[in-house]
Amino acid sequence: MSHSAEPLPMTARRSGPLTGTAKVPGDKSISHRALILGALSVGETHITGLLEGQDVLDTAKAMQAFGAQVQRLDEGEWRVNGVGIGGFAEPEGVIDCGNSGTGVRLIMGAMATTPITATFTGDASLSHRPMGRITDPLELFGCEVTAREGKRLPVTIRGASEPVPVRYKTPVASAQIKSAILLAGLNAPGETVVIETEPTRDHTERMLAGFGASIRTEITDEGRVITLKGRPELNPQPVAVPCDPSSAAFPVAAALIVPGSEIRVPGVSRNPTRDGLFVTLIEMGADIRFENNREEGGEPVADLVVRHGPLKGVTVPPERAVSMIDEFPILSVIACFAQGTTVMQGVHELRVKESDRIDAMAVGLRANGAEVEDTADTMTVHGKGVLGGGATCASHLDHRIAMSFLVAGLASERPISVDDGGPIATSFPDFLPLMRGLGAQID
Repeated sequence: MSHSAEPLPMTARRSGPLTGTAKVPGDKSISHRALILGALSVGETHITGLLEGQDVLDTAKAMQAFGAQVQRLDEGEWRVNGVGIGGFAEPEGVIDCGNSGTGVRLIMGAMATTPITATFTGDASLSHRPMGRITDPLELFGCEVTAREGKRLPVTIRGASEPVPVRYKTPVASAQIKSAILLAGLNAPGETVVIETEPTRDHTERMLAGFGASIRTEITDEGRVITLKGRPELNPQPVAVPCDPSSAAFPVAAALIVPGSEIRVPGVSRNPTRDGLFVTLIEMGADIRFENNREEGGEPVADLVVRHGPLKGVTVPPERAVSMIDEFPILSVIACFAQGTTVMQGVHELRVKESDRIDAMAVGLRANGAEVEDTADTMTVHGKGVLGGGATCASHLDHRIAMSFLVAGLASERPISVDDGGPIATSFPDFLPLMRGLGAQID
């Protein structure tokens, strides 16, 4: 379902044991980057396991608009014939990135140092999200930016005709900021440097190296220093996209809270910059085994075996937040079914995601009988091992909010509904049939 579709209400009911294999979709972050780097390479990049959610499809359309040839060969199998660094053509129309903050921000970076002009827009949710954190550093390369009040979409970027390299320290822990700057730095002479005080997901660095860019990372007193040598020739590569740990979080959570459940989730990314949820769940006492550890597409992956069992409340330290920032909504659900208090610290970035995820989850969980407290940077759930349910929750056009409340309904005493499950298609188009196949009662 596209981001422009009519609302699709959904209801989840208390279910029997969940069993079977949950083949979750490809990693969204890696899928975006594979399409963009394929478009910036000279020649053909073959991608397998690509997430075919609306967010990624919008990025594929954008790469076509910039002149790359992008073709779907089979389910999850795509071919990109790129135009090379600096080879983007000026798009004829507006680039609509739908609901995807990752897509729009990375694409802005990829075109900001090419002398073309492009206008970016998105859906109502994306149009309320801050873009200044991306456009401000991109302007340092020499591009010109025009935006709506508050530096929000629509945004028009006139790419730099004579870009200069940039040295930039990120003000917040954000892989999107880092990645946009590195992609812009590809077409700038000399060395572009990004400094981050907290490490963020490193898919861009891994993939740039795989495509032949000269990039190095050093740990210094300033923090994590990533240095990219500009104007390489990227060589097309086969990219095998591992399963998305953020999507895997939902069937994993369901198995942990629905009594008697045992499921297997194969091929999930175990990238240490994305592993915070699993670390936290194991601290909570979750019965999770990691089997068949291996590497695919330059990323560590494993098969997960997950069983229901007792859970206890924990404190999640702020330094772990960046490695699980997308998983806090579903963790807040799991925390309701644990015994004791779970404190989630360092979660301020959730306030500027697809929705204010702290507020959305706190309001919805309270409506369903949970005891929840929140501040600007924390969320606290006093777990009682049960959740009453019975309420309808607002998804706020946010796929992760919708899926989190539906998972909660699978173990709550009364059904839980969401006002619109349509946005789920942006990241997990097969969520409903996959969960039903495990035994989940969702309609």
